[in-house]
Amino acid sequence: MSEAAETLDGWYSLHLFYAIDWTTFRLVPEDDRHAMVQELQQFLADKANARASHTGDQTLYNITGQKADLLLWVLRPEMKELNIIENELNKCRISDFLIPTYSYVSVIELGNYLAGKSDEDPYENPHIKARLYPELPHSEYICFYPMDKRRNETYNWYMLPMEDRKELMYNHGKIGRKYAGKIKQFITGSVGFDDFEWGVTLFSDDVLQFKKIVYEMRFDETTARYGEFGSFYIGHILELDQLDSFFAI
Repeated sequence: MSEAAETLDGWYSLHLFYAIDWTTFRLVPEDDRHAMVQELQQFLADKANARASHTGDQTLYNITGQKADLLLWVLRPEMKELNIIENELNKCRISDFLIPTYSYVSVIELGNYLAGKSDEDPYENPHIKARLYPELPHSEYICFYPMDKRRNETYNWYMLPMEDRKELMYNHGKIGRKYAGKIKQFITGSVGFDDFEWGVTLFSDDVLQFKKIVYEMRFDETTARYGEFGSFYIGHILELDQLDSFFAI
């Protein structure tokens, strides 16, 4: 029987994608539109206090293309906090004009494929804690996509021996390390939480780096034989003080 890899789990994660109903929104009087944007700004500012208290984080991006207009990514210590935040957002008046297009529920995850044997509690390791409970970068660009490991009659990741998976993941990781300083990556596990098994969120100040790393990964055996991917979402950061101009008509 193939051995399951252990994971370290951190903050719970919710990616929320919305399209804006511009046709209806432009019919709202300007003063009312402005009040709605101010309410949204205050809501996001209040939730952003979690970063200072190290009880979570969030970031907001303007998505490029027709899949969505906005991505709000929220991290919190408990899943129920994500529900509370989403419910509060739904009660903001501007939500009448936000059309949900996609969402992704997961948890920050670190695998143990490359971990050595140690008696140390990994949750007390400062380096590991920083990855499980991160401060999200405010990079210019974001890329998000969900993925699975293939499991069919020809290629089944879950039936490979642990040593084979370790070797594959080691070689896979070598490609990622080439992009250190160019891309910041977060892996969130979603087995039992959502339709895919992992979510991958990348940050960079150079959007072309997303294309480069994903293309290079296509030639890695782990990806070529065992990777299956959902839709890709690309966006540009949207700061709170930019919301007035973003929603201006």
